[in-house]
Amino acid sequence: MVTMRDYLQLVRYKNLIIIALLQWTMHTCVIKPLLLPFKVSSATSDVAFWLLVMASLLIAAGGYIVNDYFDIKIDEINRPDKVVVGNRVSKKAAMRLYQILTGIGLCIGIGLAVWVRSVTFGFLFVAITGLLWFYSASYKRQFLVGNLIVGVVTALVPFMVGFMEVAFLRQTYGELLDFTPLAPTVFAWINGFALFAFLVTLIREIVKDMEDEEGDREMECHTMPVVWGMARTKWVIYGLVAVVIAIAGWYVSKIHFANDSLTLRYYIIGIIVPFLYFVYLVIRARHKPALHQAAGFLKFIMIIGICYSFVFYFLQARAYGFPLFDLFIINRPAV
Repeated sequence: MVTMRDYLQLVRYKNLIIIALLQWTMHTCVIKPLLLPFKVSSATSDVAFWLLVMASLLIAAGGYIVNDYFDIKIDEINRPDKVVVGNRVSKKAAMRLYQILTGIGLCIGIGLAVWVRSVTFGFLFVAITGLLWFYSASYKRQFLVGNLIVGVVTALVPFMVGFMEVAFLRQTYGELLDFTPLAPTVFAWINGFALFAFLVTLIREIVKDMEDEEGDREMECHTMPVVWGMARTKWVIYGLVAVVIAIAGWYVSKIHFANDSLTLRYYIIGIIVPFLYFVYLVIRARHKPALHQAAGFLKFIMIIGICYSFVFYFLQARAYGFPLFDLFIINRPAV
């Protein structure tokens, strides 16, 4: 008998929670505080924002379902105890659920595109849906292509929030928006979080390929561990970790708030230290459980990166003297 737990496992509910958290923090803790110093309120209504979250979650859930649909044979080798599609949920029911969730999510996304009057916004929803299908059906079995696709789709999660905000601002202010730094400022911050999400996801996908190397090799997939071997793949991971730390450090060097020691401490304790521990996990990983632990730890790093948005909100509220979450004023630092 199919239980609710089976369906929650099928749609990766924990990942969906992270997606919702990421979009909420971008909207509430990054975009809104960025606009307030310009005496501008967010042009995205609560209804529009939550419709975007719903569309994102439905399309992502559909993507997870169709991924399991195409991966039945591989999963039976790699994780036979966790196979849901074809076991507890029939293939027909899984495909029907995929069509329903994806269809509703796509309709909501296109409706939002009409609302903001942006063909590009609507195209992004269609492109994401198509990429998730072709990733599951074919691209994930190709060298690096599938990893890059998942990374790009993840990066679009925060990017879509910023894109929609700027589209609504353009509706409100028209060409005047081009004479202000509003749009570049929003995209500079949002793209920073998007780039972080892309790189962490890319690393995690490569680690997951290492974890699934046995089944991928059996099914003649051309993932990095299959083509290059585990040892060389680990060196690629170390290189990507160094890139993430370097890029994050560059962003930290560009953040200037008066008496701000929080950002540097957050960078050291929240980014560098966890990544060093992750590298340690990868170095000592010899079997699936250890690789699974390393991949899971990257989710923690992703959440830590997302949560810098709360620090940014605090620093912005302190610098410009507006209420934090509309609750209380942070005292400005002494000059």
